[in-house]
Amino acid sequence: MNKVIKIPKFTAFSSRNYRLYFYGQSVSLIGTWMQRTAVSWVVYTLTHNSFMLGLSLFCTQFPSFLLSTVGGVVSDRYNRFRVLLFTQAASLVQSLILAGVVLWGHYTVWEILGLGVVLGSINAFDVPARQSLVYEMVDDKEHLPNALALNSTMVNLARLIGPAIAGFVLQKIGYGYCFVLNSLSFVAVIISLLRMKLVPYERKPRKANAFGQFREGWQYLMRTPAISRPILMLASLSLLVIPFSTLLPIYAKVIFHGNAATFGLIDSFIGLGAITGALYLTGQDASNDAERRRVLRSRTLIFAIGLILFSYTPWFPLAMFFAVIAGFGMMGQTTMINTIIQTTAAPEMRGRVISYFAMSYFGMMPVGSLLIGGIAQYAGAQPTLLGSGVIALIILGVAWKFLSAPAKTGTDEATQILSTNTTKSWKQTATL
Repeated sequence: MNKVIKIPKFTAFSSRNYRLYFYGQSVSLIGTWMQRTAVSWVVYTLTHNSFMLGLSLFCTQFPSFLLSTVGGVVSDRYNRFRVLLFTQAASLVQSLILAGVVLWGHYTVWEILGLGVVLGSINAFDVPARQSLVYEMVDDKEHLPNALALNSTMVNLARLIGPAIAGFVLQKIGYGYCFVLNSLSFVAVIISLLRMKLVPYERKPRKANAFGQFREGWQYLMRTPAISRPILMLASLSLLVIPFSTLLPIYAKVIFHGNAATFGLIDSFIGLGAITGALYLTGQDASNDAERRRVLRSRTLIFAIGLILFSYTPWFPLAMFFAVIAGFGMMGQTTMINTIIQTTAAPEMRGRVISYFAMSYFGMMPVGSLLIGGIAQYAGAQPTLLGSGVIALIILGVAWKFLSAPAKTGTDEATQILSTNTTKSWKQTATL
């Protein structure tokens, strides 16, 4: 039997607005990964403490846990385009301040962590607006799954390039210039946003105040297990497995006896696996629920196996091969959960639903970073990473029944009503 090779597709690029967004955001994300790599290395260099590494990620991402639902309401309540412009400009200012502090030379780890809290607060509003706006950028809504897969390709291309550049800059030029380059990268995405030609924003009558809209979003989530269960699965992985990246500086410096360039190289190999997985998804048929669940099962399994094999591999080239496998699985399962959520959620609820996705992903990761960093401080990095891989298998086992169940056919009255509303909203959007 001949196996069909799935060739990457780029159907979402037929939409001009999405092309502009992709190019601008790609440049910005390279800068973001440079800054993230530099912050981790600076914190570990200053403290030599794995718990402080976890605390640095906690400070950057925990505000998303606290504020993302507010960001989701803002995304659904106001002009998403203007919200996104504001958050990108605010991120640029944060990066400039961080660059100034480091280049000045007189700084402590607490100043770095405090600016991380500022960035995390901005991201709590940026993620729901940015993810929701993708729907409006794509002219043909059937291309939405492809756009989401391309988004993951974009993120992981940046993860591949950004840490590698950061490793060189950290080693040859200095910490502060990573932050300077990140500041400049925000200009690209702001220019791309300003060049878009979106449907003019129309303020719709609001039946509820901001708190009422928050309550509506929660009730919608509880009535829609096709969304809530993948979000719960993502929250578990983000708390106990995905923060394994907290331990990478320790692997670079202690286990592989390397330097900042080694750290950047490890992160880049994980990014290589992730971008390969994202490109593979662009060729997948994600038009039906059964296929999306199958992909989610397989990618989670690959992620777990990759971590387990990487954890105790002493030979650097082989460890990098396993890092690629882990990256392939990690981004595949995260992207597919995002696809399931976005293709299931009603457009008028999309911002609030995505805020719960952000809470599960960006909100649980900092708590997990603290947890994994604290455990590694006493148990060691290798046993901790092995444990994360085993936990991923346990989470997959718990979710297996749901992921293997046939798609609902509309017997759930609430789901049936919500699906009808979604279809109507999509048709209304298509006629604008």
